[in-house]
Amino acid sequence: MVIRAGLVGMGKMGRNHARVISTTEGIKFVGIADPMGDPSGSIDDDLVFDSVDELIEKKIDLAVVACPTIEHETVALRLCEAGIHTLVEKPLAVNFESAKRITDAFEKSNLVGAVGHIERFNPAIRNMRDRIEDGELGELYQITTRRIGPFPVRIQDVGVVMDLATHDLDLTAWVGGAEYKKISAHTAYKAGREHEDLVTITAQLNNGIVTNHLVNWLSPMKERVVIATGEKGCLVADTLLADLTLFRNSDAPSPWEGISQFRGVREGDMIRFAIAKPEPLRTEFEGFRDAVNGRGGEIVSMREGLAAVIAAEAVLSSAHTGTTFIFGES
Repeated sequence: MVIRAGLVGMGKMGRNHARVISTTEGIKFVGIADPMGDPSGSIDDDLVFDSVDELIEKKIDLAVVACPTIEHETVALRLCEAGIHTLVEKPLAVNFESAKRITDAFEKSNLVGAVGHIERFNPAIRNMRDRIEDGELGELYQITTRRIGPFPVRIQDVGVVMDLATHDLDLTAWVGGAEYKKISAHTAYKAGREHEDLVTITAQLNNGIVTNHLVNWLSPMKERVVIATGEKGCLVADTLLADLTLFRNSDAPSPWEGISQFRGVREGDMIRFAIAKPEPLRTEFEGFRDAVNGRGGEIVSMREGLAAVIAAEAVLSSAHTGTTFIFGES
């Protein structure tokens, strides 16, 4: 069965989606809806439409929404009303209320609703999660993330928490196997914009795992790192390169008492794994396609996307009030 697919939004992320959609087996790429057209000139004019309604008229079966976050609710609900399976780029919406309306609508309509939390499909993160579940680190103590880099001018409607930190909030809960219990955060506004451009987050999951996240749009150095530390060592994922490295605690005896006391946990073997590195965006879209086809494809559900928005709002609430946000008490 060939699935007819459409795309809403032709910004940078939209162009990436267009490339993947148009080259995925079992998909017929019907077109793109964007009132600004295609500034890149990379899409045939016959495939570019001014409105979502024009795209719906082309009898699409599924759609990917990659327009500005502030427009997600309007576009997603229109697609839902038309009976179209939809993947919405993260974050699902600008706030909890909007995200919940989208989630409830798709669940009620029995449509496949997904969110583009692409880091879950990064080979390094997926391999890390598998190894943790297999007990390679033993008991998991802490998950640390760093996501820093220059400000992307294309982002105008949300701050660094909703745009970037939602990646880390989602992947940490996924890798850690539990939702957030409490969150404490600090933000800063250093670039003269309406929204925050720096955040530091300290949190704890319901299973006791401690987490912390450093996110900013102020660094000339781009870094995407996830570190999971447990009783047997730590796993370090570089999601820019999709590299995964294991640092084991040493089992070797240390006869030199001074070194043993100074180092505490001793350094053991270091292994950088050779892992397959398929493109995360393609893996994500193929999972969405298979879910629409009823083949059990893996997706990040809208309910999970809603959880990421809730966690992001807790971050902003904590930063605004100067208090720790405790879920179930606030």
